[in-house]
Amino acid sequence: MVQRRAAAAKPRSPVDRGRRATGATERANKLYDSLRNLIVRGQLAPGARIVETEVAERFGVSRTPVRAAFQRLEREGYVIASPTHQARMTVAPLTREDVGELLEIVGELEGLAARSAARLDEPGRETLAKDLTMLNAEFRRAASAKGAQPGKLYELDERFHRRYVEAGAGSRLRSLHDAVKPQAERYIRMYIALLLDTVPTAGTEHDVIVDAIRTGNGAAAQRAVQTNWRHAADRLVRAIDVMGEQGNW
Repeated sequence: MVQRRAAAAKPRSPVDRGRRATGATERANKLYDSLRNLIVRGQLAPGARIVETEVAERFGVSRTPVRAAFQRLEREGYVIASPTHQARMTVAPLTREDVGELLEIVGELEGLAARSAARLDEPGRETLAKDLTMLNAEFRRAASAKGAQPGKLYELDERFHRRYVEAGAGSRLRSLHDAVKPQAERYIRMYIALLLDTVPTAGTEHDVIVDAIRTGNGAAAQRAVQTNWRHAADRLVRAIDVMGEQGNW
């Protein structure tokens, strides 16, 4: 019997290569989102080690998207690479030094958004101010309720800030904000139980933001947001002094 020669593999077309590249990017992005969410919510604790092969096995993917996700997480400050094992990462610790810089950056970004929100036309400002006032009132009620739930307080505070950011931020500012804000969420979620007695002060600072936006005073709105986040950093530093830094070896 004459053995047939195996047909040569057909070269992949540029379209096929493009589809494969798109698929790989989507897998890496999805894995990045999953890992970042685990880190932000504390399910991957500060200081925890993450191994490339273990992540690939858990999520049912090859090591290539894991490596891409690791690189992005490292670039954005969520993980730290091992100096001796590039396939191993450590979840970034929560430290006094880092929280000051991080929340100052968040304050600058959200301050710009609030400044723009204060430039909306009068009906737009009134609607925004009304929404913010309702959210802040709910924030205060949740704090004063018996058995106040730290997670709910965080969500309400986040909704308050997100409302004026969405109203005032352009696409570039929003992209920067989306990259940085979850890092602040790590700190707030970890230490919020020690911040419950500071909610009245935070609520008053929120009132100043609302008033500045309602009256169309962009500079005052920007300053009020920056002040709120600067004070939040001070409050978190005090909480860290009590509870200790997380993830330092």
